[in-house]
Amino acid sequence: MELEDKAGVPRPGSLWKKAKFGENIIIGNLDTGVWPESESFNDEGFGPIPSKWRGACLFDTKDKVRCNRKLIGARYFNKGYLANVKLNKDTIPPSLLVSPRDQEGHGSHTLSTAGGSFVPGANAFGNGNGTAKGGSPKARVAAYKVCWPSVDGYTEGGCFSADIFAAFDAAISDGVDVLSLSLGGNAVEFSQDEISIGAFHADKHGIVVVCSAGNSGPTPGTVTNVAPWMLTVGASTLDREFTSFLTFGRGKHLKGTSLSSTGLPSKKYFPLISGANANAATARPEDSLLCLNGTLNPKKVKGKILVCLRGGDISRTEKGVMAALAGAVGMVLVNDEESGNDITADPHVLPATHLTYTDGKRVFEYLNSTKTPLARITRVKTVHGTKPAPVMAAFSSRGPSPIEPSILKPDITAPGVDIIAAFTGATSPTDPSNKPRPRYITESGTSMSCPHVSGIVGLLKTLYPTWSPAAIRSAIITTARRRDNVGESILDSTKEPATPFAYGAGHVNPNRAADPGLVYDLTTNDYLNFLCARGYNASVLKLFSDKPVKCSRTSHVADLNYPTIAVPDLQDKPITIYRRVKNVGTPGTYVAQVQAPAGVSVSVQPSKLEFKSVGEEKEFKVTLKANSKVRNQDYVFGELKWSDGKHYVTSPIAVMQY
Repeated sequence: MELEDKAGVPRPGSLWKKAKFGENIIIGNLDTGVWPESESFNDEGFGPIPSKWRGACLFDTKDKVRCNRKLIGARYFNKGYLANVKLNKDTIPPSLLVSPRDQEGHGSHTLSTAGGSFVPGANAFGNGNGTAKGGSPKARVAAYKVCWPSVDGYTEGGCFSADIFAAFDAAISDGVDVLSLSLGGNAVEFSQDEISIGAFHADKHGIVVVCSAGNSGPTPGTVTNVAPWMLTVGASTLDREFTSFLTFGRGKHLKGTSLSSTGLPSKKYFPLISGANANAATARPEDSLLCLNGTLNPKKVKGKILVCLRGGDISRTEKGVMAALAGAVGMVLVNDEESGNDITADPHVLPATHLTYTDGKRVFEYLNSTKTPLARITRVKTVHGTKPAPVMAAFSSRGPSPIEPSILKPDITAPGVDIIAAFTGATSPTDPSNKPRPRYITESGTSMSCPHVSGIVGLLKTLYPTWSPAAIRSAIITTARRRDNVGESILDSTKEPATPFAYGAGHVNPNRAADPGLVYDLTTNDYLNFLCARGYNASVLKLFSDKPVKCSRTSHVADLNYPTIAVPDLQDKPITIYRRVKNVGTPGTYVAQVQAPAGVSVSVQPSKLEFKSVGEEKEFKVTLKANSKVRNQDYVFGELKWSDGKHYVTSPIAVMQY
């Protein structure tokens, strides 16, 4: 993200340097807790805990969680979880850690990504060796455990509304500056969404709330955490890969990915067999192709490389466990059609590689056309500088917002594929009985991209402590980049150009966000008027405001001063949208530049804005008109850019004609 060079040294003008690595900012994380002994939470070189901190570290548990000057808070909330256990007449598992301690690893991973300390020599099973650090490495961090594990035979886990509400209240009272939430379900109306309500109250207290967009992509309309008072983050790739090749036939090489810590003898070929042809007597070939438990015949598998199809009610790494138990020497995991080109580096228990759907078809063609198929899998190699990057992850949830399509979501994309960060010491990512536990692992998801942005928000809060949450969101959104490392438009996982419904405004660009020029600011009253325009009555508004709300009769949803523009219902009559921008840079004149969506004309009035002082605000209006009565079958996209020659304040435009 251009904060450092290839050697890990902060670049000249890096936001890291300007913001002193997020020194003394406080980042809270609602998740599965924290593993406090992780080196990512060491407090070497940290001074006294900031006086504004009013939080606590819970010691009243059997499993003592020790805090320090880095990890300054650790709480757990389980009343909602316990109520669910009682409601379902379940049993609390004896292995449950009733404390802020992280039993699953997710919370430690996300919190260390947002604000972890510098840890030299971090790697994932020997791969990707380097210095681990969070977006704000000098920030103080606090863990709020709201998510509880599912345990077979005992109870279903999850993140329950009562616990999320309680954690928001605690975090606001404790004095956090940033809240990172790598959680969320299907999008629901704001008044029925505990994250939306909690984030609203956090925003009122000046706390920036950053949320994951969800992992239900690439289906349109699946994005979650869509309230305009939160920053919603999609996921894309890094320019680093963990490659492992499958070689077969006459010199055919297919590039896959893996984190297998073991390898096969170099240049030695092994028999290759499809799971469908290795089925046990009582198993259907379609089940053994998925390498489900109990479906493989060890006599057919032993000593061979087994090909397993992704999917079914079994994880990718569990397929490797099933292959190993059946006697396979290696595994080729191939995507089903739905997974497409979305491949993930997993810590498999045996030599393995993960291939795309297209490459998987080539493997099956080879198996079906050869009497004695042979193959080999190369050892995993870390490769830097891969191109193109970033590429949108297939799993990253897509817009338009299913709740309010006139608010463009997601807002931004950030690295979320094969991210190395801290893990729990309570379990192993492959086999719970494995020891020693890995200190760092890779994980993928918008859960991983969200804390990248939370860390960047921490830097901006350090640099601009008086900016509102909306101003910081605007700075991040309007300075994002839409080009990859070869200068082309960011691609989707299908290798087609991605759209703002995948990446929002683009890929986060921290150094540019530190000097946005102009920002689109918002107040609590603006949000309340937005809710009024959505038809909220006085009773529902009590969820968001302690005081009676007098709704403005002139409020329109589309006129919320959001830094992006979405028009889901452009008809024959032109639509005019109103916005205002605040100067946070040097005095100057900004000129509007428009790239109109196909079939739509866009005019901006005034087309020039002159600012004479910092803090000065100017209003403008954007009028959109359909050029013809021929309707587009889908959304079309463009952009509005304000520039003074130095700053480029860019807003994506999404339009659907009806």
